[in-house]
Order: sequence, then structure tokens, then C-alpha cells
Amino acid sequence: MATETGRRTRLNPSVFRLPVERIRAGYYSDAYFNFTRQLLKELDHHPRVTMQVFQKHESILGGIDEAIAVLKRCSDDWDQLEVHALYEGDEIAPMETVMTIEGDYSLFAHLETVYVGCLARRSLIMRNVREVVEAARGKPILFFPARHDHWLVQTGDGWTAHVAGAIGVSTDAQASWWGGRGVGTVPHGLIAAFGGDTVTASRAFAERFADEMNVTVLVDFENDSVRTALEVAGALGDRLWGVRLDTSERMVDKALLDKMGEFKPTGVNPELVTLVRDALDEAGHERVQILVSGGFDAGKIRRFEQLGAPVDAYGVGSSLVRGENDFTADVVRLGGRHAAKAGRRFHPNPRLELVE
Repeated sequence: MATETGRRTRLNPSVFRLPVERIRAGYYSDAYFNFTRQLLKELDHHPRVTMQVFQKHESILGGIDEAIAVLKRCSDDWDQLEVHALYEGDEIAPMETVMTIEGDYSLFAHLETVYVGCLARRSLIMRNVREVVEAARGKPILFFPARHDHWLVQTGDGWTAHVAGAIGVSTDAQASWWGGRGVGTVPHGLIAAFGGDTVTASRAFAERFADEMNVTVLVDFENDSVRTALEVAGALGDRLWGVRLDTSERMVDKALLDKMGEFKPTGVNPELVTLVRDALDEAGHERVQILVSGGFDAGKIRRFEQLGAPVDAYGVGSSLVRGENDFTADVVRLGGRHAAKAGRRFHPNPRLELVE
């Protein structure tokens, strides 16, 4: 699945299952790049250029192997190009060159939209996931944004989250590039299918799947997380790995109704997590883990950690696909001489390595 290149490995281009013919034909490219390519070929003009790719943030590089795959599979002649690049997961500075492409511009002019888009999307995910991983101080991060975005982005996003340090993903597609599987919990839908009886639904789930996975149960269906967690732990015993708190930001869990006044009581909060932890421990269920989800981002995780909330793992969703991390590609040299537009110049980067 990976190929050795220099000091590190890159994913084999076959992993990405690119629609090669459509990309080669310019189907996914901005039209002006297709017109540029067409004109160069019709004029039999073959300028040898250096294309430089960069972005403007302190970030983490993602999508570079995918971008390279686009060039390898979809340029008119990969053997005539010389590409130098950084690696997946490299920390990158604003304006730092992450990739250069040198060669006949007519061979790859049509690919800019596609490879820059790969870098923009995956680096956004990489940066966001790394931020929450660091905020969690070593506690597992589960990557849960599949329901918040289009299904076609799952495979690459899952791989990117994995490289950035997420311990698990929620779909098989997200785990496919490293041969893993999606992980999850006993969902609200199954509980509803058993008439809102979390214990009955969890018992049925554990009887079927406990030998295949760590069984984790959502315990907020009745908005009484302490009681439900105790009931599930008592019913499942050693088959229960953990409970997941996912209380709506518009609701106050029943366990907190007589404790309000000095903290924000809605949603999943440190006080609720502490009540669940204490109740489980007092009942002899110290081994049961607590996973929290619902509106978590790096800032919220930091607050939980600073307050010492007894969380064992964080499930993070929509915040991981928000924001921007745009990349730019410029022709900066023509025939070895400066050719960049005003305000841009060639930035050599000794960190780049030749791509075989």
C-alpha cells in the first residue's frame, strides 16, 4: 500500500482509485486551465516551468500523497516531470513551499485545480485533528464527522485523521486506506427500535457484537445519564467497555437539576461527567470508560482537561471539517529564470525530497 521514497514512505497511487480518464480530460479542472493546456498544445509551445505550491498558515500537511498520485496518473507524461515534496503530517509554516513541479507546463497545466484541492481539504482536516489531539493530552480522539459532510470525502479524510493522531474513525470507508474498520456505539436509533429501552437494546447489541468490538453505549436517550449508565453497566457486566455521554446542548440532564447555579448545566459538561464517573465507581464499575461527544472542539476539550473532567475519550465531529486551509500554485520560473507574478517569488525549500 505504501512505497518507499527517500527517508519515509508514501501511499501508492493505486490506493486513491482516481477517475484517471476524467481527470486527464479536465472534467474536474477549472476551465481556464483546460483552455491553457489546449492552447499550448495547439501552438506546439512547451515552456519548461517551475510550479511552486504553498499555503499561508501554521499548519500540518495533508493530501500530499494524493496530489502526487494525481500528477503521476493524470499528467501527460510523468517521466518528463521532476517533483519534489514534503510528506504527510509534516508541520508547515506560512508561505513554505510544500511541493515543486518542474517540466513542460503543457503536460500538467490541467491538474492544478485537482492537486491543490487535495492539499486544501486534507490539510484542513490534518490541522484540525492535530489540534484536538494535542488538546486531549494523550486521551483518544474518535473521528466522527462523517454525518456532517459528503460521503465522497470519507476515505481521504479518515486517512488524514489517522495520520494526525485520531485513534478511531466511524466508517469503514474512513479506515480503508490502512485496512481498518469503523468503530461506534449503541446508537439512539437502535434504542428507539427497542421502545426506548437502553438496557434491552444494549444487551441485544452486546450478545451479537461483544466478541468483535469494544461495546460502548449511548446513555442519554432518557436524559438521565447517571441512572442509565448504572443500569447498562449492571446488565452487561464485563461485556461493556464504555458509556457515551451525548446530551443535547439545549437540555439539562436530570442528574444536574438540583445542582445548577454555578456552572453552565446544558449539554455534556464536566459536572455531569464527574457524576457519572462517581456513580460507576461507587457501584464497582471502575473499568467502564467514559466517552463524551456533542459539540466538542479543541477549545472545549482544553477546558475539560484543565478542569480535570474524568473523560477517557473524546468523540469529535463537525468542528473537524470547518475552517479553511487553502493552497496556491504559482509558476515562478520559466526556463530557469524568474517568471512569477508581482508579489511572488521562488522559495527554495531544502526539506523537499525528490519523488520517484
